[in-house]
Amino acid sequence: MSAREEDDRIPKSYDAIVVGAGSMGMSAGYELAARGARTLLIDAFNPPHNNGSHHGEPRLIRHAYHGGDTYVKMALRADEKWLALEKATGQKLLERSGVLNMAETSFYNYEGRLNDAVANGVQVELLKAAEINRRFPGIQLDDSFQGMYEPNAGYLYSEKCVAAYKQQALAAGAELLTDTFVTDIKAGAASVTVYTKDAVYTAPQIIITVGAWFKMLSNHVKLPIRAVRKVVGWFETSSPSFDAGVFPGFTWGGAAGGYYGFPSIGGAGIKIGRHDTGEEWQPGGPIAPFGAYPEDEEDLRRALDAFVPGAAGKLLASAVCKYEFTPDEDFIIDSHPEHANVLLAGGFSGHGFKFASVVGEILADKMERKDTGFDLRLFEISRFSK
Repeated sequence: MSAREEDDRIPKSYDAIVVGAGSMGMSAGYELAARGARTLLIDAFNPPHNNGSHHGEPRLIRHAYHGGDTYVKMALRADEKWLALEKATGQKLLERSGVLNMAETSFYNYEGRLNDAVANGVQVELLKAAEINRRFPGIQLDDSFQGMYEPNAGYLYSEKCVAAYKQQALAAGAELLTDTFVTDIKAGAASVTVYTKDAVYTAPQIIITVGAWFKMLSNHVKLPIRAVRKVVGWFETSSPSFDAGVFPGFTWGGAAGGYYGFPSIGGAGIKIGRHDTGEEWQPGGPIAPFGAYPEDEEDLRRALDAFVPGAAGKLLASAVCKYEFTPDEDFIIDSHPEHANVLLAGGFSGHGFKFASVVGEILADKMERKDTGFDLRLFEISRFSK
């Protein structure tokens, strides 16, 4: 962490500070406050907002997951936590639309993912292209594709989820500073001091989870996280077979790229985005609006034409968001290499939102030196130096 000239401001003390109050940070802030910790959340904006990775609802939640057994177990626990948040707030946050994954067999095989899912009690089916076409009118796949369908998966209303955790965190006694940039962080053996323009705060431990903005704190922590501009679009459909309640959430991948999407919710149109590619973005710099590049719309439309041509109608709406990629697309959930009292959570690589509820729980457990119940070696920072 950085050195700093003496500051004569008297710091305000907390049990825990969370820098970055987006999806992961807000969840962690709630968990800490609910356990009785005097908790301060600091965010550069006012969550939920459109400067991070959680806007432009919804987000997929799946349990039959790539990456191994840890991800599956975490996804199942995350699901439980989202349902608990629904119950606590009385808000509908999770829709069980089912999720259909489709891929060219020469590009991807679902067998490994299927085995991990079955071992953890996840209901899942492998489907041939002809069966997918029959069961989901509107989809047109040739025999080079296969599918994996998870009926109990679905999607989360991401902005509502962040707002719900915000409500619960504040109700539990957490304090939230919005529109507040952190200007410096100084870590010592017994405490960490966080500086803003107007005040100084200190706590025995802090969590830093600032999403695509980690490079803004590169003086304090250097992580191999690459921020990328991503676009999504909502397209007019030709049939009610694409409507929510009928059509599932989906992924579709092959030589043409990897895409994900959602049914038409309330007539908004099918939402589709691309997981791979994207223009690198420098945190704090301008980000080009949708349509700044011809491929923004052309790429999404090309994918729809390839497997759901009836959903490739007029562009109804669009959005630009930010991904934060690690080199291997696995998360970072670990202590700072030099400061055990600084926890880092980032690099959620476009597939992390569904885990926000359980990541908050994990971070709170780690702060309390509790067993998280998960094998987190997959997310250690040291893997990048091996």
